[in-house]
Amino acid sequence: MTEVTARDVKALRDRTGAGMLACRDALADAEGDLDKATELLRARGEAQAAKRAGAEAHEGVVQSYIHAGNKIGVLVEVDCQTDFVARNDMFVEFARDLALHIAAAAPLAVTEDEIPAEDREREERIATEQAADRPENVRAKIVEGKLNKWLDEVVLLRQTHVNEDKHGGQTIEQLRAAISAETRENVVIRRFARFTVGG
Repeated sequence: MTEVTARDVKALRDRTGAGMLACRDALADAEGDLDKATELLRARGEAQAAKRAGAEAHEGVVQSYIHAGNKIGVLVEVDCQTDFVARNDMFVEFARDLALHIAAAAPLAVTEDEIPAEDREREERIATEQAADRPENVRAKIVEGKLNKWLDEVVLLRQTHVNEDKHGGQTIEQLRAAISAETRENVVIRRFARFTVGG
């Protein structure tokens, strides 16, 4: 499998405006070829979704989910551009589904940028310690790999939806991009709150 570098992901993002995860996946599928990856993003509707990403999203919904047993509850705000889409059953279902996912997966933040620097630094220190006995020339790659794995676990947009049967292993970002392409509007997962009894 071709290794996807951060530089290639940035180049593709600059070219298409698509999300980081979408760019990474497209580059992996295109075996590192930027032109092919650009075509893939366009075919998947990601490039068009990216064009809408700058559009203001001032409408939307707040959805809730209370887990059986009433021990975990979630509120999530998902925004779009028009009231028409905010009332769309598919959009509302996406927000509900998202609240259920957050209850189960317990993300720390919506995006990577929202992860506190001290949390990231702590994970980097742990990964560095764990890689200390490995050859020096591979340590940085090991640390980067462990950090990315951790971010996949704690960043909402990078998480794989917990309902594998329904969503076939897609990430929340892929599902968000799909609903954005379907509705032809900028769809933004604005914020969430996850409550646990005694937590």
